[in-house]
Amino acid sequence: MSGGVDSAVAAARIAEAGHDVTGVHLALSANPQSHRTGARGCCTIEDSRDARRAADVIGIPFYIWDMAERFQRDVIEDFVSEYAAGRTPNPCLRCNEKIKFAAVLDRALALGFDAVATGHHARLVDGVLSRSADQGKDQSYVLGVLTREQLGHAIFPLGDSTKAEVRAEAARRGLTVADKPDSHDICFIADGDTRGFLSKRLGAAEGPIVDQSGAVVGSHQGAHGFTIGQRKGLHIDRPAADGRPRYVLSIEPVSNTVTVGPRAALEVTSITCGAPVWNGPSRFDDLTVQLRAHGEVYGCRFEETGGGLRVDLDRPATGVAAGQAAVLYSGATVIGSATILSAS
Repeated sequence: MSGGVDSAVAAARIAEAGHDVTGVHLALSANPQSHRTGARGCCTIEDSRDARRAADVIGIPFYIWDMAERFQRDVIEDFVSEYAAGRTPNPCLRCNEKIKFAAVLDRALALGFDAVATGHHARLVDGVLSRSADQGKDQSYVLGVLTREQLGHAIFPLGDSTKAEVRAEAARRGLTVADKPDSHDICFIADGDTRGFLSKRLGAAEGPIVDQSGAVVGSHQGAHGFTIGQRKGLHIDRPAADGRPRYVLSIEPVSNTVTVGPRAALEVTSITCGAPVWNGPSRFDDLTVQLRAHGEVYGCRFEETGGGLRVDLDRPATGVAAGQAAVLYSGATVIGSATILSAS
């Protein structure tokens, strides 16, 4: 129970269905802030109190589990090291994989519980992960990394509801979080300044910004402050000859070089991925792939290649970044996922 409306309603629904439910709030910060800043961040003292109040209204036991050390190692340190290597990670996906459905699930099973239920907007249909009924809030992408075994011990009570329906139900149940803003951005960067967060941990390291010809067009204070497809905040000294905006095309951490160019140069149709996690049906059609959370969906074909995966798109995609996940779908059903290594 994060302290938000989704997990509160999820807990209320499964308790009402007759399950033996215990609410758990995860303390993920060693020094949590007292209050949230609007919709930014999570896991504050305020959030834990909101979760406790919701559990009291529902009438279920409530505990706080300290996962700060594990979260620091598996999510925050992973996030920093991925950026240092020139990749763009998704910390929500890593948290689901390493914390909520690994550390938490392992402890829950050891304590005699059967499953972990969350407020994610996704569905399990005969044990197979599928998109939420609310397409605008669908979170199946960030759950696509879970294994069949993990999904076998998961419950997503909100999958058939829209966010508006969840908020209305929370109000009817007397849950004070009914109108609480959703968390967004990266939960452990409450001010939203990812570049500043990384700079504090990786330090400043001046390097060149070059165009496709190799000509220096600007400088930066750390390649970790950029991501593929980025347009704003490039601090380019020499505008493009055609006057059009430039985008980040590649990041080379060894030479600390950021290459920029026109939007058209971002287009890719073939994606190379690492080892896939297959968690859906083995027979499928209408195959598509999603390359970012809440990103576009592309028709595709795939081929397993020596422990990895190659995904060919039916139309060009832009802003495809190493470190993100490629999640494969058959219609609304998740087939599997793999981490993007490169694209061309």
